[in-house]
Amino acid sequence: MASIFQEYSRPDALHRPLKIRKIEPRDCFAALAEGFDDVLVMPTYPAFVGLFYGLAGITLVSLSSFANALQLAFPLAAGFALVGPFVAVGLYEMSRRRDLGRTATWRDAFAVMRSPALPSILALGLVLLAIFVAWIEAAQLLYVHIYDPRPPVAAIPFFLDVLTSGRGWLLIVLGGSIGFCFAAIALCISIVSFPLMLDRNVGLVPAVAASLRVSRENPVAVALWGLLVALALVVGSLPLFVGLAVVMPVLGHSTWRFYRRAIERDPWVARPIEEGRSARDSAERVDGPTEPSSRVAHRRPRAA
Repeated sequence: MASIFQEYSRPDALHRPLKIRKIEPRDCFAALAEGFDDVLVMPTYPAFVGLFYGLAGITLVSLSSFANALQLAFPLAAGFALVGPFVAVGLYEMSRRRDLGRTATWRDAFAVMRSPALPSILALGLVLLAIFVAWIEAAQLLYVHIYDPRPPVAAIPFFLDVLTSGRGWLLIVLGGSIGFCFAAIALCISIVSFPLMLDRNVGLVPAVAASLRVSRENPVAVALWGLLVALALVVGSLPLFVGLAVVMPVLGHSTWRFYRRAIERDPWVARPIEEGRSARDSAERVDGPTEPSSRVAHRRPRAA
């Protein structure tokens, strides 16, 4: 187990250096447009994922209502988006295949299960889950100490009191500020991490480091991207979360498009999961490790 963790977390796991691009606010809108186009071209599996998000949101609200935890309905719905980048990994693979000029179907989304980077993907997913749990705990503590130690009895009186009382607005402001901090952390460590691990089979540490670099070198674009994601989630959540059936697939595909604009493509690793593995495995069995064609073409012949 220790050797596996070392393999997928070592700082030098990124064998070929990344080239971070300077992106502008217009790239965020372009990524959204391209993600929407992906949804139109590949509608089957995105619709399934969107329906899953919508039903999950409604379920969260229902469970919180019946469990005398109505005060956590909004934190649960908002915090659920923190783990969205992990759940949308299958959509990244579909967009990647379309990028390569291949036809993508809903079955291709499950090719992630064969990815060599799956341990790293799962590890970062657990990190986002931990952030989600911390956010829910913080929301509960804030409610108990600022608003009322007792859970609300009914939804409508509770929401009306929150919107019309001083303690309610204090809860909204402090809760929003704390939630913003959690969301900013999750955004900075995951904005390109999952697509990068899927695309280049890198470890957890270099993938997160690349996301932090993108956030540091493109603060305006990353902040705008986070704002657009938040606005889209709010709009999708208004009609009882049903709008998430459209919003979440678009955001999933758009995240891949944002990654493509933020990090320069490496043609040597640009291939589908199973094709990339089979090609490398075959070459290594016959001739040893493969090399980029440019290196082979420029290799000097040996002296006789």
